[in-house]
Amino acid sequence: MTTVLSGYRRITVKIGSALLVDRETGLREAWLATLAEDVARLAGTGAEILLVSSGAIALGRKILGLPPGTLKLEESQAAAAVGQIALARAYSQILDRHGLVAGQILLTLGDTEERRRYLNARATIGTLIGLGAVPVINENDTVATSEIRYGDNDRLAARVATMMSADLLVLLSDIDGLYTAPPAQDPGARHIPLVERITPDIEAMAGGAASEFSRGGMKTKIDAGKIATGGGAAMIITAGNRLHPLAAIERGERATLFLAAETPVTARKRWIAGHLNAAGRLRVDAGAATALRTGKSLLAAGVTAVEGAFARGDTILVVGPQGQEIARGLVAYDADEARQILGKRTPEIEAILGHAPRAAMIHRDDMALAE
Repeated sequence: MTTVLSGYRRITVKIGSALLVDRETGLREAWLATLAEDVARLAGTGAEILLVSSGAIALGRKILGLPPGTLKLEESQAAAAVGQIALARAYSQILDRHGLVAGQILLTLGDTEERRRYLNARATIGTLIGLGAVPVINENDTVATSEIRYGDNDRLAARVATMMSADLLVLLSDIDGLYTAPPAQDPGARHIPLVERITPDIEAMAGGAASEFSRGGMKTKIDAGKIATGGGAAMIITAGNRLHPLAAIERGERATLFLAAETPVTARKRWIAGHLNAAGRLRVDAGAATALRTGKSLLAAGVTAVEGAFARGDTILVVGPQGQEIARGLVAYDADEARQILGKRTPEIEAILGHAPRAAMIHRDDMALAE
């Protein structure tokens, strides 16, 4: 099956540790160079690329000379501290050859699960993309413990893809897709090129981890697929160990494509509309109500009243002059700040609050209009 990646607007690519780091020689620089060429080619077509990269611990343990096998927590964190610097330098240098700037983002579980931190992370990554940089994202293994970690970068990549409204997630791994059974255990296992929907039968096909560097296996990839496709992104699992791994997908090399359930915007806005309790209300004037219905963001100038004790990132209702619900969304200000700036134009807000204003009271990407 051939998939034209340039047809996607925003692509999140997950890179496994075993692809980036060789136990004996360290960083696989030649492979990384071809990945960078693929990224530059896609960026040249207008696609926005986000990289979710494992490899910090694997690279750090090589640099520090730690022995093979399971590391103690403090050893893993020390390896991550060393490896993350080396990994960031490698990405920066290799992307710079193509005129691309790399920006490093380190996340822990709370950064995508807690709404306020989710908004901060989303804003930072979105700004990097808007400035033409390539975000290189990894779990912050130097501080994460079992209670506050994703556990694998497959799920982290899926969270990032949905958070950033990507329309494609590519998992570059050490296996070339989904099989009816783990191929290492069952020689008769058949490759599945297309998954229209993740069913219990599909989940039952998952196996275990394939590498000492990997924290997950096919099960974590299926878990990632449920997150990604449910959030509106298609997903591809393919072997990344060949040179030019993204171009290989377009050449028709073996892979499994999981179809998205819905478009990213629809899925995300349904999540906002149906799964969070409203913590307060903003009443808006008739002009703002009309603007919202045409797809505009809600600016402070159109707000006439603030109700409730909400915090930035909470879901609140937006109601019109007669109290009818117009929308609900993730608010960019705490209730106290919202009360200070209601009715004010954007240039006035910095003087009132003492800091630069947000782009909107509720950005249109964080808002779901009422039916």
